Amino acid sequence: MRRSERIAAITRVLTDNPRRLFPLKYFTEKFDSAKSSISEDLAIVKKVFESLKLGKVETLAGAAGGVRYIPLYPDTEIRRILTDLCKNLSDPERVLPGDFLYMTDLVFMPGLVNKIGGIFATYFFDKDPDCIITMETKGIPIALMTARAFNVPLVTIRRSGKVTEGSVVSINYVTGSSKKIETMSLSRKALPVGSKVIIIDDFMKAGGTVRGMLELMEEFKAEVLGVGVLVETAKPEKKLVEKYISLLILESVDNDTDSITIRPGEWMQEAGL
Repeated sequence: MRRSERIAAITRVLTDNPRRLFPLKYFTEKFDSAKSSISEDLAIVKKVFESLKLGKVETLAGAAGGVRYIPLYPDTEIRRILTDLCKNLSDPERVLPGDFLYMTDLVFMPGLVNKIGGIFATYFFDKDPDCIITMETKGIPIALMTARAFNVPLVTIRRSGKVTEGSVVSINYVTGSSKKIETMSLSRKALPVGSKVIIIDDFMKAGGTVRGMLELMEEFKAEVLGVGVLVETAKPEKKLVEKYISLLILESVDNDTDSITIRPGEWMQEAGL
């Protein structure tokens, strides 16, 4: 196999398995090549990824070392993705009766949610979660792509227990906006006790659902490394949760004028984006 062919194959293997550590022996056996040749191939891949800002190819020395790909989005790409998303969500036809915003079509577009998951993975790049947690149902695609970027399982909390999930842990929580009492459940088999997790959701108004998920994680003695939401509303200003990141802030939705005001989250300005 020629070098160009090996480089193409190595790139595919690494990007299909983000954060997975591959020993050099894996590639030497796969391509029947010398270790020196594979090392040179990896050096080329690493240089190209760095120059084009396609993520980070990390090599670790030692007997337990190897190479892995960490997906990271550059600042300019994050700004472009979120700016385009704001323009898309500002379409007057997305205004629904009751001053609601229609965004279901976007959160089920594979290409877009793959980028959103990549942005969350970039923000939490220094974290090492065992799994990603979300609430059914619209948060699932975003959380799934975030889980893919971390190469960890996705665990979905349900609003009611299912017979097929065996023994479950259920809690009641109060929604932040309507002050209604709701229930959320998670199978005991879905999340090992003491896991490290990141919570991802699609929308947050007052933060009642996210607070409920945090309380449910306490039942599993899980360590929450971070919380990320795609869109949060500007009001109420005081949420029921304190530490979280939101990619977009929904200022207002007016059904009378069919107007929507939405902008990138505060963290972009804080990070200099």
